[in-house]
Amino acid sequence: MFYHVKKDLQFIVDSDPAARNKIELFLLYPSIHAMIMYRMSHFFYTKKRFFIARLISQVSRFFTQIEIHPGAQIGDGILIDHGSGVVIGETAIIGDRVTIYQGATIGATGNEKTFKRHPTIGSDVIIGSGAKVLGPVTIGDNVKVGANSVVLQDVPSNSTAVGIPAQIKTRRKLEVVENNKEYVADYVI
Repeated sequence: MFYHVKKDLQFIVDSDPAARNKIELFLLYPSIHAMIMYRMSHFFYTKKRFFIARLISQVSRFFTQIEIHPGAQIGDGILIDHGSGVVIGETAIIGDRVTIYQGATIGATGNEKTFKRHPTIGSDVIIGSGAKVLGPVTIGDNVKVGANSVVLQDVPSNSTAVGIPAQIKTRRKLEVVENNKEYVADYVI
């Protein structure tokens, strides 16, 4: 548990320009509180103690306004920035170093007939405010999901998904020579 909290704190310090120090984060950021409570509830969920797992997750939801189902699988270094209204479903899988902004939903469409009905999110992903990632889709590594986008299909790594429904823009590396200096830049197709 302490290992995960340490990773989450370090990621927030590295990612959030408003974060001043780890003590302030630990005491005042609902993202940290929600992740601590999630890890406790997930422990009970894996031990098939579903009632206590759901009780912990509902207490967390009451205090943080962040709803994370105890069955979700979440990696290290998670930042739920401004947190209010974030929902993460039961069969969701989230990688490492993921930033989720307020109002985002990682959930189901309601039409799934299989057990796996929530998204799989890769590592180093940013999910914008109000974005909805729905269904058993896979979001690759280094993906950015734009604010208020609705993602209903797989998004490959190194891409950006924007719009309703989301259109996928692939980022590619481009070697640029400028002022006799070579460098690599990202560009979107």
